[in-house]
Amino acid sequence: MRILSGIQPSGALHLGNYFGMMLPAIELQQRGEALYFIADYHSMTSLTDAGQRRKNTFDVALDFLACGLDPARSIFFKQSDVPEVTELTWLLSTVTPMGLLERCHSYKDKKAKLAGDDLDRVNHGLFAYPVLMAADILIYDSNIVPVGQDQKQHVEVTRDVAIKFNNTYGETFVVPEPQIRGEVAKVPGLDGEKMSKSYGNTIEIFGDEKVLRKKIMGIVMDSRTPAEPKPDADKNLAIQLLKLVAPADVAADYEARLRAGGLGYGDLKKKLFECYWDYFAEARRRRAELVANPEQVRAILQQGADKARAIASVVLKRARRACGID
Repeated sequence: MRILSGIQPSGALHLGNYFGMMLPAIELQQRGEALYFIADYHSMTSLTDAGQRRKNTFDVALDFLACGLDPARSIFFKQSDVPEVTELTWLLSTVTPMGLLERCHSYKDKKAKLAGDDLDRVNHGLFAYPVLMAADILIYDSNIVPVGQDQKQHVEVTRDVAIKFNNTYGETFVVPEPQIRGEVAKVPGLDGEKMSKSYGNTIEIFGDEKVLRKKIMGIVMDSRTPAEPKPDADKNLAIQLLKLVAPADVAADYEARLRAGGLGYGDLKKKLFECYWDYFAEARRRRAELVANPEQVRAILQQGADKARAIASVVLKRARRACGID
């Protein structure tokens, strides 16, 4: 079984990235041949600062390796280090119906958010994003693509494109299956909405201790006094986050105390920060070691790219032959 997953280098990674994509990906290393890539091509639809892209890409590599990705068990690489994917994108574009792309939620949602002069930011890359994503998946003969519920459509588009190509030119591509991570589909941000950099409501995995403590202590609670029972304790934002980073018995104890009354919100948030900081203590240590050895990180990415290209070149050659390019 071949597993594929990618993440955009769009800024500092946060708890939503970790529990929504990184942790499940790291756990899947044990289940099959896993390929994980940093989607720097995809970041070009919204980020135009070249220096920032380079920094973000390297930071994602640091973060992933620090959090437990094992390059001995998986293939870890930059998307742009496998140029075969861009050629396959063109081959797939020629069989992808316009209507299929126009129906994609991601494109429609982003277009709706832009108005006036910002409509110039609705570029071809944003529109054709699903075709590049299809190429990312198909070029490695991927069987399983772990995604959140909100990304399921991208895999469905990939399946449609693969089937269309296969029907047009003969059996060429493996048709992948999505694996929905429903249990961590939504990690709440500081405002209760889904944690996202675009909402500015994130808790970063790595960052300055004082800044992160201030963020967590600044979570807004309701006006009930500490003595009042909170029968809806399970809906409390701090409790929801505590359940992610605290031992199960600790989270259950704090939820029970909040429900019964007598626990102040300040004490709850202090415990949340303490558990969050402890949860990533070992990852912070590993990251510091990697920061001190940047060539080791670059070597891991290059070795991963070499392995990925060995697979991609075979699939691309098969696709070229099928459609008459070779």
